[in-house]
Amino acid sequence: MKVVITGANGNIGKRLMRALIDRGDHDILALVRSDRAAETLIGAGFDVDIQIVNYDDAAGIRAAVKSCDVVFHLVGIIKESKTNSFYLAHEAACKALCDADLGAATVINLGIVGSDPDSLNACLRSRAEAEAILLAAAPKVISLRVPMVLGEGDYSSLALERNARKAMTVAFRAASLEQPVDSNDVIKALLAAAETPLESCVLELAGPESLTRSALIKRAGQVLGRQPKVVSLPLWPGLLIAALLEKVMSNPPVTRAMLGVLDHNDDVKTQAACAALGISLTPLDETLSRVLKV
Repeated sequence: MKVVITGANGNIGKRLMRALIDRGDHDILALVRSDRAAETLIGAGFDVDIQIVNYDDAAGIRAAVKSCDVVFHLVGIIKESKTNSFYLAHEAACKALCDADLGAATVINLGIVGSDPDSLNACLRSRAEAEAILLAAAPKVISLRVPMVLGEGDYSSLALERNARKAMTVAFRAASLEQPVDSNDVIKALLAAAETPLESCVLELAGPESLTRSALIKRAGQVLGRQPKVVSLPLWPGLLIAALLEKVMSNPPVTRAMLGVLDHNDDVKTQAACAALGISLTPLDETLSRVLKV
């Protein structure tokens, strides 16, 4: 079985390749956008075929891949810049993937919880439109929407650990709900989606607990033997600062759309996705104990 992974240099992409290799799947083609991304995979010891493409270039993708059995489409951003817009990263990439006509029996798309074509948030709206492009054109598409993903050494886990180690941490709208999912569970779900006889569908997979951002930071603190005090700020000052940065910078460190995605209230009913994929979820405390540097 020939497997293609777009966005293979990301945390999920690398974890997925490790899982595929560990179970004996070696016909893997990793698609990345730059020499630097390719060198990252080579430096990490991945003995797979690596091709550099533009994700919005159907002809380039077709030339690099030719044909395959399964595509794991892991491309997505929560912060756009003048050189990498939401449309380019999401809708254009999905259209190019479909136009490349790779002959894949199944496309597994990694989406984001909260995606909605009617959303006021540009990122969530773009992700929904991209998802719709795949569902309309590919023969079989399983779109797996996830919230915050916690895994060893990834951005979300490191940020959570930094906040949990502080005596006092400041968070925008600390009462906002988070439902972090274990990276291992995401990998199990992606693999199951490729193997389970499902019709095209959208599945929402989140962690076993929905809790406030404040409570999550404190739970992480307990694992680390700390007792952080969480001070909550309203979201509007952050949105104002982000708006100003967007006006003066081509690639601001934070945007209004990014803050909106991170502030999304996650309260997902996970039973349907778990039942469809035949997986169970890792308890939150077990995840925190593994991914945080105790």
